Amino acid sequence: MGEMTTALQASLDRLLDSPGVTGVALVDAVTGLTYAAAGDIAEAGDGPEVSEFATLIAERLGAAGADGELESVVTTTTKRHHVLFSVARPGGDPLILAAGLDRDRVNMALALRSLGDRASEVLA
Repeated sequence: MGEMTTALQASLDRLLDSPGVTGVALVDAVTGLTYAAAGDIAEAGDGPEVSEFATLIAERLGAAGADGELESVVTTTTKRHHVLFSVARPGGDPLILAAGLDRDRVNMALALRSLGDRASEVLA
C-alpha cells in the first residue's frame, strides 16, 4: 500500500509543474474521501465539498436532459479557476481530480488540456 501511495503522491506532485496549478487533490466521487493531495490543498478543494458539487452538477444536467457522464467542470472567479475532472477507475466508482489554478499565471486552454491528458495517468 505504501508504494501505491508514494506513486500517487508523486503523480499529483508532477501536476504542480504545470504553470499556474496551485493545488490538486484526488477525491472519491461518491464518498468525498481525499486519497491524496499536493500543493495548496485549500485551492484544490475540500473532498466532501468537491464530491457534493460534482454530484449536484451531474444531477442538474441530467434533469435538464443532458446525456452521458460528467467529464469536467470549470468554475471561474476573478482570482482563480477551479477544475474538476472525472477519473474512471476499473472496478469502482469514479474519482475526481480537483485542481486550483491561479488565474494570473495560467493559460487556461493549455492547463485544461494538460490536466485532462494527465488525469488518467494519476492512477497508472
